[in-house]
Amino acid sequence: MEATWWSIVPPLLAITCAILTREVIISLLLGVISGALILANFSLTGGLSDSFQTIFTQVADPEWTTPILIFALMLGGVTALLSKSGATEQFGVWAMSKVRTRVGAQLVTMVTGYAIFIDDYFNSLAVGQIARPITDSHGVSRSKLAYLIDSTGAPICVLIPLSSWGAYIFSLLAEPIKTYGLGHSPVSAFFSVLPANYYAIASLVLVFLIIWFRVDFPLMRKHEQRAADALRNEQKLKVVAIKVPFTQSLDLLLPILTMIIGTILFFLNSGGYFNSGVSLIEASGEGNITLSLVYGVVVSVVLAALLYIPRKKLKAKEFLSTFTKGMESMLGGAMILVLAWSIGDIVGRLETGQFLASLVEGNIPMWVIPGILFVLGCMMSFATGTSWGTFAIMIPIAATVVGSTNPEWILPAIGAVMAGAVFGDHCSPISDSTILSAIGAECELMDHVSTQIPYALTAAFTSLIGYIVFGLTSIVWLGLAVNILALVGILLILKRRTEPVLDVFVEEEIVQS
Repeated sequence: MEATWWSIVPPLLAITCAILTREVIISLLLGVISGALILANFSLTGGLSDSFQTIFTQVADPEWTTPILIFALMLGGVTALLSKSGATEQFGVWAMSKVRTRVGAQLVTMVTGYAIFIDDYFNSLAVGQIARPITDSHGVSRSKLAYLIDSTGAPICVLIPLSSWGAYIFSLLAEPIKTYGLGHSPVSAFFSVLPANYYAIASLVLVFLIIWFRVDFPLMRKHEQRAADALRNEQKLKVVAIKVPFTQSLDLLLPILTMIIGTILFFLNSGGYFNSGVSLIEASGEGNITLSLVYGVVVSVVLAALLYIPRKKLKAKEFLSTFTKGMESMLGGAMILVLAWSIGDIVGRLETGQFLASLVEGNIPMWVIPGILFVLGCMMSFATGTSWGTFAIMIPIAATVVGSTNPEWILPAIGAVMAGAVFGDHCSPISDSTILSAIGAECELMDHVSTQIPYALTAAFTSLIGYIVFGLTSIVWLGLAVNILALVGILLILKRRTEPVLDVFVEEEIVQS
């Protein structure tokens, strides 16, 4: 189908309805059906048939979506086992003796997110399992946790070559390098692009500044204050001389760390790292992350059974029923994922990305092109919910737009496109990364989206200023510096206007051992 204004109707309809009604599943379904109707020339029978065929196709993709759904469901089962066995509560109490403030709890989450850079899906779900007991014990809201998870997911993965993202980006950089004779290998080009990815860098810096300055935008602060007040009112806050040895925290740490390490080992093995002698970067490019996630969580479940059943933390029958109920609790999130993938398929066939890309054509002053490419990447990824799809469409366009007149700008222009793509992946309600971050934090999706957008827009605004500075000076690092300084300035102004949410302290000391 030739790209027209009709191509942006389905994603706009889905996003608008989700924001206004907070009914995500119905909103996404409306987007899928409306897109299918447009593709079928408004034939009701043809549109409905295509809608359901598209949805069923997303469920039955053994290479990508099916393993992700299995992993998400099984992770729900693992979460239920950790809770039912008492492992989550034990870990939370132990962590309170080590992490004593809200700032500390959030910094632990941030560092964990930075460390798990192998894949954004894996990051979103694994970080939630580790950090949730710690942030809950300090009255940090689930909305804030979801923001921390999401902001250390895609933004860190896109900057690390040893990730599933890095290998994909290498493949997209190869063609512009060859066409315009840039004199780079894909790896060296990747590192040259990094400082121009202003949004990803700004997002990571913003997370630290928000935590360190103890500031939040108004809506997030309401969620934070509510969570802190709820914790103060809980009777269980009065902990009296409970001895919590480190060994008890292992009931949670061992299954989660086993899943993380197992997934990484399976991923590298599937890429040939252990048996074919390839490099880490090559293995990251060839590895199968989705199946590795499934294998990792299966090993975690087996270990949990060995930990809990012999020690009578859970009976065998109770273990199975708890695991099943945990999987059932993830069905809503799985349904949202399927519909998000479905609308992604629809907008791909409607050529929404190509239509938005066509808006950059024409006689445009050179100095504004980096900013335009960034904004266009933001619009495209927000509307389509996919950063990788935006990469595939926009990187060749960015190279073409600047390559004929200013080839030294090709890599910075690609950085601007990648930055815009990460913005949409970071905050669009139809982005699978956004959805998985909400699932990992056990937070309502629209609570996550609505509280996160002010942060994302702030980082996007300062990034745009940076691209304007780069366009005027051709100095990538100067644009990045202005971006970060503007971000710090905005946070300092916000800090003056808001009061921090106070820490919640237990009334009696926890005895450490």
